Amino acid sequence: MPDATRILPYSADAIAEAADLIRQGLPVAFATETVYGLAADATNDEAVARIYEAKGRPSFNPLIVHVPDLASATEIGEFSAEAVDLAKQYWPGPLTLVVPLRLTSSIASLATAGLPTIALRVPAHPAMQALLQTVGRPLAAPSANASGSISPTRAEHVLKSLGGRIPLIVDAGPTERGLESTIIAATGGPLRLLRRGPIEVAQALEGHSDKVEAPGQLASHYAPSKPLRLNASEPLSDEFLIGFGQVVGDANLSESGDLVEAAARLFDLLHLADDSEQARIAVAPIPADGLGAAINDRLHRAATA
Repeated sequence: MPDATRILPYSADAIAEAADLIRQGLPVAFATETVYGLAADATNDEAVARIYEAKGRPSFNPLIVHVPDLASATEIGEFSAEAVDLAKQYWPGPLTLVVPLRLTSSIASLATAGLPTIALRVPAHPAMQALLQTVGRPLAAPSANASGSISPTRAEHVLKSLGGRIPLIVDAGPTERGLESTIIAATGGPLRLLRRGPIEVAQALEGHSDKVEAPGQLASHYAPSKPLRLNASEPLSDEFLIGFGQVVGDANLSESGDLVEAAARLFDLLHLADDSEQARIAVAPIPADGLGAAINDRLHRAATA
């Protein structure tokens, strides 16, 4: 955690400094046309974990990944004709499209919460566009506020909520929309409205699936196909043990007990265990403080699904 959070007015120098911090794997608060977002490198699991750490987010829900244009989005996700039509109509702008994730994508598994889909948006705000162009990488960017608090529409809101948790806020003035983006799922079949927002899409059917596909949904959304046992210090004969710290296991979330590293590796190791020859999965005890609370939340959901 930084000792203090700096605020810089939006400028070319501020963009350059923010881009440098993001390349170092740190999250930076930035204006979009909806609300201020907490942006980090979406291809870096540890950078994404630091978003959750800063927000105190209680669960690893999938994050919206921001890209500069439709061409960049189609390199990451698979777009149906309907999805392309929506993107051409509303991008850049406050519409997020949930589409199948390309197998060749370099997006961190923590950003998608281990799902085979991804939430993508092309922002219209010039500051966020400038940051995307300068960093040259897709950016995961949920709202820049502590989890459960009011979404920020000014730099001072971010400072009040996340001061001391992030290194930099780039102040581009108040946001235009002040409301999080509309989210539409375009994953096959009818378009589905997952979250209301500034854009009304008439052809999207309102209604939620029984699994989390995007931010703002609370049901369990990833569980391995095998039974999962928690707080295991030793594996049973038919278990793949995911270790932590001194509990070594078949694979280890973090040998040093680093919760950021553990969060970054969580979904990858769950997939590894699910693909193993063992019939069951066991996970070592994880401390419940800080990011550990989010890791335990996700594991408990996976174990009871």
